[in-house]
Order: sequence, then C-alpha cells, then structure tokens
Amino acid sequence: MPKISGRGFAMPQSPIRKLAPLADKAKARGVKVYHLNIGQPDVATPPIALEALKNINLKIFEYSPSDGLLSLRQKLVQYYAKFNINVAVEDIIITAGGSEAVNIAFLSCLDPDDEIIVPEPAYANYTAFAIGSGAIVRPVVSSIDEGFRLPSIDKFEELITPRTKGIMICNPNNPTGYLYTHSELNKIRDLIKKYDLFLFSDEVYREFCYTGAPYISAFHLKGIEHNVVLIDSFSKRYSETGLRVGALVTKNEEVKRSAIKFCQARLSPPLIGQMIAEASLDTPEEYMLDVYNEYVERRKFMIDELNRIPGVYSPIPMGAFYTVARLPIDDSDRFCEWLLSDFQYEGQTIMMAPASGFYTNKGVGRNEVRLAYVLNIEELAKAMQILRVALEQYPHRTI
Repeated sequence: MPKISGRGFAMPQSPIRKLAPLADKAKARGVKVYHLNIGQPDVATPPIALEALKNINLKIFEYSPSDGLLSLRQKLVQYYAKFNINVAVEDIIITAGGSEAVNIAFLSCLDPDDEIIVPEPAYANYTAFAIGSGAIVRPVVSSIDEGFRLPSIDKFEELITPRTKGIMICNPNNPTGYLYTHSELNKIRDLIKKYDLFLFSDEVYREFCYTGAPYISAFHLKGIEHNVVLIDSFSKRYSETGLRVGALVTKNEEVKRSAIKFCQARLSPPLIGQMIAEASLDTPEEYMLDVYNEYVERRKFMIDELNRIPGVYSPIPMGAFYTVARLPIDDSDRFCEWLLSDFQYEGQTIMMAPASGFYTNKGVGRNEVRLAYVLNIEELAKAMQILRVALEQYPHRTI
C-alpha cells in the first residue's frame, strides 16, 4: 500500500476540532454539549447580510475573478480607511476565509526549510500551513503568569538565523485574547526592519479591542509598509464563519504577483460569500456596538467565574473573544476527552480546546485550555457550573 506524504504525517490535528467525534457521540447519547472550543459566535448575522442573500437573483453561479470581486475590494478600501489603514484596491486579494489568506501568504513568501518566528500560544493553523509550505516554526513562548504579554524582543532576536523569513503575529490574539501594545509592536517593527523580514499580521479581531486605546495595525508601523502581509476575515466581526471570505492585504508587489498565481490555481473565492460580505460592509454601527458590548459583558462574566473556581486561573483578555485558562489537571487533552466521553452533569457537558495544540513544543500548555465566550451569559453560567463540578470529580486533579 502506498504511503501518504511526510507532510501528511507531520500535519497536526486541530485542537479546536479534533474532539468533534467525541462530542458527536455524547450528543448521540442525549448529552447536551456547550461548545466553548470554537470561535463560532451565537450572535445573529447582520440583517443587511441576510437580506442580501435573499435578494441574490443570479441565473448562473459563475467564477469570480481570482483576486475577488472588484466591488468588494473597493468597499474594503473604504472600510480599512476607517482604521487609518491606507491601501489601494490592487493591494487586496480576496480569499476563502482568513485561513486561506495565511496559507497563500506562506506559500508565496516561504521556501522549504525557511523559518518563521511565532509568539505562542498561537492559532494552530499557523503551524499547519507552515508545514504545508515546508517551513519551520520557531516559537517564542509567552507565559500565562505574565498575562501572555509579548516576550522580550531579545528572545525573538536569539532565534534569527540566515533561514529566518518572517514573524507571524495575531493582534488581538487568538487563543489568548492578548492585545499588543504600541511599544511591543514598535519593537517588532524594528526587528523586521533590521533583518528585512516579512511581518505576517492576523488582524481579524480588530473590532474586539477592550482597552479603549486606538487599534494598532501592522500597517501603522512606519518604515515597514512593504514588509507587511495583513490577514483579514469577515467570519468573526459579522458572525459569518460559514461564508469563507477573507483577504490578504499587502503593498509588496512581488508578494502580490506570487499570491495571485496561487489564487489562479484555486480558481476563485466563493461568489455568493463575496456578495454577502460586500453587503455586510454596510452593517450599521449600532449592530457593531451591540455586539461589542455583548462580548464585554460575556468576557467579564466568564473570567470572573473561572477565577472563582478553586485552582483555576485566567488572565483578563483585552481583545478577541477567547481566553486561555490554567486548570488543576494533569493533562488538558485527557481532561477534555474525559469531559465528552466519561462525564456529564445533569445531562450536560462542555467542550473546550486543549491548549497544548496551540504550542509547537510538546509538553507545553498541558494544564491549559482555550475557552471561547461566544455563548450567551445564561449558557456561559451553565458551562461554568459544569466545569466546576467536572474539576471536583476529575480523577486526575492535581490539587
């Protein structure tokens, strides 16, 4: 029998989705599962987007241009301008979600055995797409005890070799909810400039910053405008994860020429998704403010509840809608599996993402989990009660 590729063997399972079969089995047994594992908002998609879907009256669902609908890219220019991100239509390439934007960015910029530096814990697909491009992730690990703040820039510089091609950041961060400061970003900028590296910047959660300070994009960092490859998505800000519409944004002409060839190879991004995404850019500010305020309330509620459970600690996330919590357990993978296969409380259980999957090095994050506060407060209250009881009953509790 022929063997699969080495990349296939090396490709990590998603910590967010790998336990889905256990969740399905639990549901089949009649157990209600509260999903804290995935960034799937329960807030309603904007009415303007739903109305656009109803009004689509095409006779043929044809290919769109490989770089995306011109009208969508034109409206995105206006959207970015609201955040003082000054880009042209030609700088925007529409992708099938933010994940494809990361994949195409890596394929366009990284050769096999090139290295990228990634602050961890980090979105697991960065490692997956690096493996797919043959590149190597060099992690800089942040600490939960320090609120996952950016490690010293010296830690980054220690990792730079002749094979280093870039730094990948997510701001606000998934999975920690950490929001980089202007000072931290300026230090990264100086390193990018010093070694002439790419700065891959995932900014899909820009609407969800809770400090009150102005949002800082990689495009705001002076002197590296042509080093930046920005990753964006409609999925989270408009509760449109199933549309699969994102964007790769860069002023670097070589990157654009490379990226469009990969886009042509996959033909085109989703036509219907783009049409709905374009309408979504006209979403009223009232909707965005209501969603923002809802997440602020959910964040406060869940973090307060987590830190009231004996042995549990979570720093306060300042962005996105996730947090990483430390639990009094031996192994988060085993605990999260146990929740779905061997535990229930009043016919209910919870699904979380083991944080070990957000680190490159084995053994790191073994007593941490990522939780998404994407459920309403009533359901979050039930989920936190279930977690409290589960930790009391877990046979491998550490304290």
